[in-house]
Amino acid sequence: MVSIKRIELDVLKPHHPNGLVFGSTIADKSPGARIELTVTGVDEKTETVVIVITGENLKYEAIAEAISEMGGSIHSIDKVEVESESD
Repeated sequence: MVSIKRIELDVLKPHHPNGLVFGSTIADKSPGARIELTVTGVDEKTETVVIVITGENLKYEAIAEAISEMGGSIHSIDKVEVESESD
């Protein structure tokens, strides 16, 4: 079994919700996770953000769903850290 410990995402999001709400909503979908959101670009209607999520057993599908529900789009998975769990 492999668990995701850290994932870094390049995301395009609308200005609303703001970064605090955006990060908090992702955290709600990932109990025990730590979310770091950095704005790397802004235009008239959108923001490009890098989201770093760390935790013990992250669920990528739940994270991606939360981002999509807020109007965001994942451009790429830039980094990932996984750990193989012994049986």
